Amino acid sequence: MGLLGDDLPFARTLSAHDHEAFLALGAPKTYAPGRHLVSEGDRTTHVLLVLAGWSMVYVATDRGATRLVLGLRGPGELVGELAALDERPRSATAQALGTVQALVIPGDRFRRFLAETPRVGSQVMSQLASRLRESDRERSAFASLTVVQRLARRLVELSATGATARTADSRGPCGGSTAVVHLAQDDLAATVGATREAVAKALKLLRDQRLVRTGTRMVEILDPAPLLLLAQGPYGPGSGSRPNT
Repeated sequence: MGLLGDDLPFARTLSAHDHEAFLALGAPKTYAPGRHLVSEGDRTTHVLLVLAGWSMVYVATDRGATRLVLGLRGPGELVGELAALDERPRSATAQALGTVQALVIPGDRFRRFLAETPRVGSQVMSQLASRLRESDRERSAFASLTVVQRLARRLVELSATGATARTADSRGPCGGSTAVVHLAQDDLAATVGATREAVAKALKLLRDQRLVRTGTRMVEILDPAPLLLLAQGPYGPGSGSRPNT
């Protein structure tokens, strides 16, 4: 659907034997919140397999004044594999959201393993192709959806994953537990390709409709059904067919 994709994480596509062999390639490392796993422009070639936690992948725009979030990488996913494969400078930065535990694999060891284990190499290529398709869909959404629709889309996506917390809250219209997205407004703005001011206005509209509640670095989703309708944009039920891909 966007930042997180629809496919299984890379590690879950491997057989038990290949998974064990892959884990033997590297060494574990812990990254504190806010630390970079990889940095845009660096000429390093190591690859990381996320073991626990989430990281945010983004590129700098406007000479570094702003950024555009390309994706979130969670448990079982690879980070930095493109630079390991083509040995060119890093194309994006991956920053830890909370504490991240990852397996760090030297680039030459990663490339050799893929050459010796073609079925794993095929999974890596499949993941890269999937991310390219997701990037195309994201560009289409930026062009066709309003900021409110893009924000609703992002909140729905994030609330459906382990990247969010859940909290018991009887004040929600449906009672029970509600999803809480722990991102600052600057980060949310970067995930939808909008300014912080535009996202603040969009959040106010959603608050006025009692769909969300906001606080410091958090958005609590009170009523997901209307958000889902907004997130579907012009291709929601009854709107006709999607464009060809």
